[in-house]
Amino acid sequence: MLGAALTFADAWRWPVLPGVAADPQGRARCGCPDPECSVPGAHPFDPGLLAATTDERMVRWWWTNRPTAPIVLATGGGAPCAVSLPAVAAAGALDALDRTGMRLGPVVASPSRWAILVAPYSMEQLGELLYAKDFVPGSLRFHGTGGYIALPPSETGEGQIRWERAPLPGSAAPWVPDVEAVVDAVVEALTRTGVSAPEL
Repeated sequence: MLGAALTFADAWRWPVLPGVAADPQGRARCGCPDPECSVPGAHPFDPGLLAATTDERMVRWWWTNRPTAPIVLATGGGAPCAVSLPAVAAAGALDALDRTGMRLGPVVASPSRWAILVAPYSMEQLGELLYAKDFVPGSLRFHGTGGYIALPPSETGEGQIRWERAPLPGSAAPWVPDVEAVVDAVVEALTRTGVSAPEL
């Protein structure tokens, strides 16, 4: 976990922080005070999201003291943002995108949702993009500035976080597509293929 966190923060300059651990008394529960937590173990708690950093010393200190803590990426700013959708719908959408030859960057997968990493975007940019659409599935979620996602190889209350599409090897931060291209392609793929995308 420490090695992965250092790669994200120090090599790729992605601000990260430790997530709250899953409740050891129940895998599907979170270690935070909310008994109904919807992302058990996969969110910031202490420290809060604003503490996310690329500082190598801080990252090393956090994961030396909490070696199994999930790695949480603070999305937006200079870091990637993400578009996520339910896993079953995401698998179908990615198959459809592959058939069109669209280039995707890394895709993060949890047992229930997959997140396609995209270039940073503003709320105004996202608003204009969604306003221009006739239909946007309600199951799509957008992780922009002020948002977060858990990164591999985190273990959360829901299960293992993994790469569905791993970043290409190398020391530079992975390439990610623009949000417009991803939203256009995902909405078209879901509509064209009739892939079910239930609200989750």
